[in-house]
Amino acid sequence: MKTKLLILLSFISFTFLVQAEEISKGVVQLDELRKPTYREIINIPDVNGYKVLKCDFHTHTMFSDGQVWPTIRAQEAWEEGLDAIALTEHVEYHPYKNSVEVNHNRSHEIIEELSKKNNIILVKGAEITRQTPPGHFNAIFIGDASSYIEDNSSEKDWEAVMKAAEQNAFIFWNHPGWRPNIAGSYEWLPFLEDLHKKNALHGIEVINGFWMYMKALDWCIDKGLTVIGTSDIHNLVEHDYDKSKKYVHRTMTLVMAKERTPEAIREALNAGRTVAWASKYLAGKEENVKNLFNACVKLLPSHFSQENRNGTKTNFYEIQNNSDLYFELELTSGKGTKKITLYPMSSQLISAEAGEQSLSYDVTNAYVRSDKYLNVSFGL
Repeated sequence: MKTKLLILLSFISFTFLVQAEEISKGVVQLDELRKPTYREIINIPDVNGYKVLKCDFHTHTMFSDGQVWPTIRAQEAWEEGLDAIALTEHVEYHPYKNSVEVNHNRSHEIIEELSKKNNIILVKGAEITRQTPPGHFNAIFIGDASSYIEDNSSEKDWEAVMKAAEQNAFIFWNHPGWRPNIAGSYEWLPFLEDLHKKNALHGIEVINGFWMYMKALDWCIDKGLTVIGTSDIHNLVEHDYDKSKKYVHRTMTLVMAKERTPEAIREALNAGRTVAWASKYLAGKEENVKNLFNACVKLLPSHFSQENRNGTKTNFYEIQNNSDLYFELELTSGKGTKKITLYPMSSQLISAEAGEQSLSYDVTNAYVRSDKYLNVSFGL
């Protein structure tokens, strides 16, 4: 006992002396104030054998009109659980040119090594910033961005986009409805049709940050273009998004890829296997949204049957959401629970009248056309 007491007193004395020595030097390290660094895990199960990769293909830094240094974008992507990002600086617009060199490749170069260290797939990109209309276009999987055209006169619109096409870039039309008061800004113009025919337009931003462009979703479906969702983030993500809510994430594209590689991402984009995700909201081609929903949501067999006073029976079920997505369901056919809210990684109890063969629901936060929700059925 005396030995243990002596050891304890010696330890306390040593600790006191060390602290006293630090204080005497005027330096005290306050580690408890430091924010811990950890990576958020976004849980989304595989969809028909494809990995669901979380990707943001539209971001900015101080090398165009963003408000952060490129390394911040790499750090945010890792902390937020993303798989891939692209820095897409404006080619024709550089408000900080007196403070930061105009170099269309530089922001990408700055975070190449950091992205590898953080296990983030860094896709090279640029934003071709034309007058509206036709508007802005993002080009990703590009080569040398310094060869892109900085002249933003309308006579150079076609040449500017085709420069990206010559590099075999994946090109998508950005935020098509962001300036609706300008004639032609939210219309499918001959310029866009010509790009499409030349295979120089491959997708459209259906969701950009906090805005959803419903006509763009229809264009993607009708013309076989890939649905894209991006943050178009300029400030800190933590500044713009209310991350205190569990279901809130930056807007992004969910890419259903064969594997977690740049090549697989490109193949999936070419094939159109994407869903745009903006926290509560999903938008995409019906097949993709339905496959994603079916991978995330499961209805378990009935676990209890209750006899009612009128002689009928009610069966009870548990419905599970095995993902970090969010779903709101409203009954469209069958006699059962009328509304279901499936929060991330949760389950709910629902009921149905005995003898019902199935229940059908509209998923009212999942759009498959501008005027159509995803409809799903559960066999009982």
